[in-house]
Amino acid sequence: MQDRIRLMLVDDQILSRGVLRSRLERERDLEIVAELGRDDDVVAAAKRYRANIALLDACFPEQESISVTSELRTSMPECRVVMLTTYGRPGYLRRGLDAGAKGFALQGSPAPQLADAVRRVHLGLRVVDANLAAETLVYEETPLDAGETDTLRAARDGGTVAALAEKLAVSERLVRTRLWSAIGKTGARTRADAVVIAERNGWLPD
Repeated sequence: MQDRIRLMLVDDQILSRGVLRSRLERERDLEIVAELGRDDDVVAAAKRYRANIALLDACFPEQESISVTSELRTSMPECRVVMLTTYGRPGYLRRGLDAGAKGFALQGSPAPQLADAVRRVHLGLRVVDANLAAETLVYEETPLDAGETDTLRAARDGGTVAALAEKLAVSERLVRTRLWSAIGKTGARTRADAVVIAERNGWLPD
C-alpha cells in the first residue's frame, strides 16, 4: 500500500480545524497527523510528525502565516504549504507564493477538490484555485493613479489633510481630491479603509 500523505492542519479556531478534519479524514490516502493553533511551533511539529503538507488557514494573522510559510520552506522544504482562504487578495497571494506556498485553495472547497489540490502539491505542482486566480486577475492592476497611490501611502500613518499636503508638497485641495477619488475607486468608506484595502491588494508598494 502506498504511503499516505501526512497532513498538518494549522488554524486559530478549533471549530474550523474540526470541520476541515471531518472533510478530509475520509480520504484514504490522507492522514491528519497534527492540528495546530496560533501558539504552537509549526516548524517543530512538521519535523516531529514528518508532515508532507501543512494546510494553513489564511485567517491566521497574515504576517504570521507568511512567516510560518517562509520558515517551513527554509527549515523543512519537504513539508509544502497549501493556504486556505475565503476570497482572492492579489497582494496576499503574491506574498504567500513568494514566501514558498505551493498552493491556494478556497476554504469551503468540496472535500474531493481540496484533497486533489493536496495530492497535486504533494507531487510538486503549484496549485491555485481557479476562482481565486480569476479574482486575482481582476484586481491585479491597481485602479489608482500615481497621485492617489502617493497620497494613500502618505496617509498610512494618519495625519491631517494639511500635514499630508505639506509632506507631499501639494495643495490641501489636491489631497482631498485624491483621497475622495481613492476612496471611490477602492470601494472604501473612509480613507483609513482605502489604505487597508489598497495595502491588502498590493497597490501601495514601498
